[in-house]
Amino acid sequence: MTKLSDLGIDSRIVDRLSDDGIETLYPPQAEAIGPALAGKNLVLSIPTASGKSLVAYLAILNSVLKGGKALYIVPLKALASEKFEELSKFEDIGLRIGESTGDYDDIDPKLSAYDIVIATSEKVDSLLRHRTKWLKQITVVVADEVHLINDPDRGPTLEVILVKFRTFNPDAQLVALSATIRNCSELSDWLDAELVMSDWRPVPLREGVCADGEIFFTDNTRRRLPENVNPIHSIVSQTLDSGGQCLVFVNTRRSTESLASELGPLVRKRMGGRIDDISEAAKRLAREQEEPTSLGNRLSKCLRSGCAFHHAGLTTAQRKFVESSFRNGNLGVITATPTLAAGINLPARTVIVRDVRRYDSNIGYVAVPVLEVKQMCGRAGRPRYDPYGEAILIARSEEERMFMLDTYLLGENENLYSKLGTEPAIRSHVLGLIATGDAASQEDLMGFFDKTFLAHQTDAHHLEENLSKVVIFLRDEEMIEDGDILRTTSFGKRVSDVYIDPLSAVTMRDAIRDRTKITDFGLIHAICAVPDMTLMYLRRSDYEWVEEFMEEMRDDLLIEPPSDLGKYEFFLSEIKTAKLIHDWISEVSENAMEKAYGIGPGDIRNKVELAEWLTHAMYRLAGLVNRDAVQQIDGIHRRIAYGIKPELLELVKLRGVGRVRARALYSRSLRSLEDLRNTSYDRLRQMPSIGDQVAASIKKQLGQSEHGMQEETAAGQRSLREF
Repeated sequence: MTKLSDLGIDSRIVDRLSDDGIETLYPPQAEAIGPALAGKNLVLSIPTASGKSLVAYLAILNSVLKGGKALYIVPLKALASEKFEELSKFEDIGLRIGESTGDYDDIDPKLSAYDIVIATSEKVDSLLRHRTKWLKQITVVVADEVHLINDPDRGPTLEVILVKFRTFNPDAQLVALSATIRNCSELSDWLDAELVMSDWRPVPLREGVCADGEIFFTDNTRRRLPENVNPIHSIVSQTLDSGGQCLVFVNTRRSTESLASELGPLVRKRMGGRIDDISEAAKRLAREQEEPTSLGNRLSKCLRSGCAFHHAGLTTAQRKFVESSFRNGNLGVITATPTLAAGINLPARTVIVRDVRRYDSNIGYVAVPVLEVKQMCGRAGRPRYDPYGEAILIARSEEERMFMLDTYLLGENENLYSKLGTEPAIRSHVLGLIATGDAASQEDLMGFFDKTFLAHQTDAHHLEENLSKVVIFLRDEEMIEDGDILRTTSFGKRVSDVYIDPLSAVTMRDAIRDRTKITDFGLIHAICAVPDMTLMYLRRSDYEWVEEFMEEMRDDLLIEPPSDLGKYEFFLSEIKTAKLIHDWISEVSENAMEKAYGIGPGDIRNKVELAEWLTHAMYRLAGLVNRDAVQQIDGIHRRIAYGIKPELLELVKLRGVGRVRARALYSRSLRSLEDLRNTSYDRLRQMPSIGDQVAASIKKQLGQSEHGMQEETAAGQRSLREF
């Protein structure tokens, strides 16, 4: 048993971890800690909940306390928040922790003051493109969830930034954390890193498949469930009766909600006094919604039974509330889509995987990857809480039981493969390398890509062809200059800085260049027509109304409908997505949008964030291709940020005043900051959706002291008594 106190690390780290009950290392941690503390490159591939993060934290803290600087790269904003909270526990020993996940067109100079910076892959790539100087001071780079190099969307960026760090800062230690993968030795060879791989878990895990009322475990044991009872109900009841908690994974959002509602009465019976705590918290969550939605109300109702659903349609605040309530024991069950399994630290005694197939709009229902199911199963068993964990897959037939057993429980995870090889994947990265001066020739580009995981795995001939195609495309679209030396034009440099796909930039440029008449909807549709925008799904019931709306707005469009029938459906999806954004800035309520589009407030916010980023990019490009459109695009950008009509732009400058509160103020003739200065605190706090705290915040931002507000309130009360 390896004790932390025997590692020779700073005693303050040991004491801080001891406060959290961590005094010894698990076996795989003990194997990895030597190279981690010695500053060597390391790939740590072990199961979920086996302590990967602690090894990374110790490598970081050991280096930073010696004068170094660390960068922790994560794939998701939610994971960045989790890591920030965990590492912030060490601020009391003098460390400064920073987090950065957005605004790709900003070098964020404040980050240079931090000892440890947590950022998403895209933010790190953006910082590298802006030649951020403090990145050269980095002594440790942690790549969390590095197996996502296999992901077609996130993988290429992660792969490229790892190559960039190994190129311009080769002395920095690289610690790559991964779930157990089949070819992790290939990954460690590529990174020139030591490999620590293990199947060890801190909590024993029993895995099984439930079919026909019986659970068949991989250790050849069986457990019969009560007859004529839904197997999920039975497993949940048994878990709660034994003092555990459950995670149930299903393949659609609708299923998470319907199953949570179905399980509610069963869970409520077994939650005892904890129901009162979660019920009160759920009511508070509902009250604190600035803009109530039916989804929020459905969540609140489920929460009051000790059960919750979790999917991407929820807002960030709602998801965090569900997660924290589960961690503190106030929820017995969460029903979730698989996104919950991707990195967030949320273990339970029992994991139920109801669905191992999901719908793909291109090919129909497909089997979920083994690694994804393993990550779900790996959530079973809470260290220091559960004596064991159980992961149970639900089969609907004997044939399906055998498939699940052989494929998911006894089979191996898939190999990781680079997804950098396609022209769309490398387009943006090639432009970035040229813009920063890291590649001045075709040979330089090939030299860089020769260091990638793609080149490590495959023949470089195909890669060289794609690089040549991309260079020709960039030259044809006036992003790089003619000639043998690769240099960006001012347009190309701007495209790289705003961090969008060059093809997106071409679409935007062609939409607004030489235009004199530009409408708000035309601009919004143009940003929805680019590859960087994720489009809304076009349901069968949507075709008629979307086509009618498109014809209504046809004169506003900056991009003509395609004549190719194969592209026409995508065009209609663009129109539908653009209408959503247009509804948002027209102050259509989130509840009305939820009903009209069949999506949740989280989806709305995700689309809005994308639209805000892309409109900012268009604003920056307009300065080069159509200066007359700059002011209008800037106005649309700010309206998208808040979801407001133009007249509210001044009011939303105040912190805590969003679209609903700004409209409430405006409708009561408070239409400027000066109007608010001249309005009493008492009047403000009595307005709907404002209240004491927001009114006090507004007054403080406008320069009124707390003492002045108290005197004003007291005077009002005296006048009322005298009256």
